[in-house]
Amino acid sequence: MKNSKEGIFFAILGTMLWGISGNFAQYLFTRYQYSAFWVVGVRLIVAGFIILVWSYIAVSRKEWRRFWHKENIMQVLAFTFLGMVPSQLTYFCAIEWGNASTATVLQFMGPLFIIIYLALRSRQLPRRVDIISIIIAIVGTVLLVTNGNLASLSLAPLALFWGIMAGVSQASYTLLPRKLLQEFDARLVTGAAMVVGGLTFLPIVITQPMPQITPMSLLSLGYIIIFGTMFAYLFYLKSLQTISPATTGMLSAFEPLTATFVAMIWMQLQMSPIEILGAVLILSTAFIQALSLQTQSMNQKINYQVTKTEHKFSLQRKMKGELKNE
Repeated sequence: MKNSKEGIFFAILGTMLWGISGNFAQYLFTRYQYSAFWVVGVRLIVAGFIILVWSYIAVSRKEWRRFWHKENIMQVLAFTFLGMVPSQLTYFCAIEWGNASTATVLQFMGPLFIIIYLALRSRQLPRRVDIISIIIAIVGTVLLVTNGNLASLSLAPLALFWGIMAGVSQASYTLLPRKLLQEFDARLVTGAAMVVGGLTFLPIVITQPMPQITPMSLLSLGYIIIFGTMFAYLFYLKSLQTISPATTGMLSAFEPLTATFVAMIWMQLQMSPIEILGAVLILSTAFIQALSLQTQSMNQKINYQVTKTEHKFSLQRKMKGELKNE
């Protein structure tokens, strides 16, 4: 129970830090014309290097050496290029072409892609509650990006594309590192994936003109790297060690809520009632899934108690029968 509570705490804290980083990124994109590719490259290289050094100090030499075996490297590469890099790049591109609030809301569709993937892998239809969640999320997305007018988009097409891809990437980011996290420290897994992913952006970071540097831009970039990358990813991955991917995905609701709240206060974001309704519908899928899991857990407990009681009575009847025969 204690471990589950810690997992929930880390999942909420990580997603809130990640949500706020979107607001700082939007500030860099709009005020200083920073490039999403440049920001992602810098944050992966710097944060990844710091986390990797931290993990080298923290983990045992045996675990460090075992991590770099060939079979683990293949998993790290898969996590890096199918999870880490896509989740970072698609999210920041969605912010660059749209805004932090809608980007985080669209990214929140990640748990629904997890549901679809698990259904395809098991070759079974999703549960009724999963189908309802998917339909609600689709309706919410349509309202959010069209503002109720189906003939036009209130969001740039590229912002919509990158936002949906951010949801897909969030699903792969949640599912891919599960096995590695069961065997190795989260800092080691995160740091290695960030450094490897960051190196692919090195040509862009080196060749692009240096963006404008001011105290506020440095503060924004520093928050994105330290809190919005290092601690956000570490807390999120730490949560996966004690709670399921589905639960972690649901708690990601705190990310769009945080990003929207900060955007309304800091950047004077205004959303129409239709757009708010769309966002609420998308976020409501988390609570629908949570209620379903809670009901399923309660039913399992009840079935276990019933089975246990029936087994007890069966043993008592058997003992009575044996006594009568004697």
